[in-house]
Amino acid sequence: MTFDLAVDLPADRKGSDLSRNAEILAEVVDRSVHQPTDSLESTCSSIARELLARHPTASEATVHAEADYFLTRGVAPERQSYEDYRLVARALARRTDRSDLYLRRGVGAEAVGMTVCPCAMETARDLLTRSYPALEDPSWKGLPVVSHNQRNRTRLVLDFDGALPVEVDDLIAAIESAFSSPTYAILKRGDEGAVVVQAHQRPKFVEDVVRDLLATLPGHFARLPDGVDVEVRSVSEESIHKYDVEASHRTTLGELRRAAPP
Repeated sequence: MTFDLAVDLPADRKGSDLSRNAEILAEVVDRSVHQPTDSLESTCSSIARELLARHPTASEATVHAEADYFLTRGVAPERQSYEDYRLVARALARRTDRSDLYLRRGVGAEAVGMTVCPCAMETARDLLTRSYPALEDPSWKGLPVVSHNQRNRTRLVLDFDGALPVEVDDLIAAIESAFSSPTYAILKRGDEGAVVVQAHQRPKFVEDVVRDLLATLPGHFARLPDGVDVEVRSVSEESIHKYDVEASHRTTLGELRRAAPP
């Protein structure tokens, strides 16, 4: 687990009292041994509040935390394992003109899956048709053909005021549904073939992963208010190119609901 702590520095001060940050973090960690917190974002919120309490000249404090997270996943009940994900949490605390405290939380997750390039698939289909004219037969229409693959890493973070019931498992489920296919630690030979076929039946650009994920969020989080901020970042680690491709988008649940088809 990692924590990033920050407070703003007034123009008339040369530096921040960094030891206070370390003391706060140590106290929170020690306290969590005896009084476990209900969530990582709650811990970030507690740290952000305490940062402002011990830095009286600061007007804003931010905390960002990441931790490994595990879920039992598999292609079959007898072939399940602990799949690793990344849990993300953050908090922003800010003093207001009314001398009270504004607090905003964030909770998110990152998952790894697989995508298949639609462009290369269509180009390969044209090339293969020249050698195998039977592919022009209407009965073969829709048959996926070879293409190059990517390992895709997608991160979804929701930011909101106060406290809301956001489950990280729901975030992960939303992310994995946007891939061409999830990936797994344990795959037998037949499983590998099934995953490859499934992925090639759902070819996607990295932009498609972002679009499809955003489109499902109103359904996944129907009880959350419109004001929830949504941040998505997806990176495809390319196989035949010497570069990776990234797509990202920021919006709100309200905007996504208004953009949804009737």
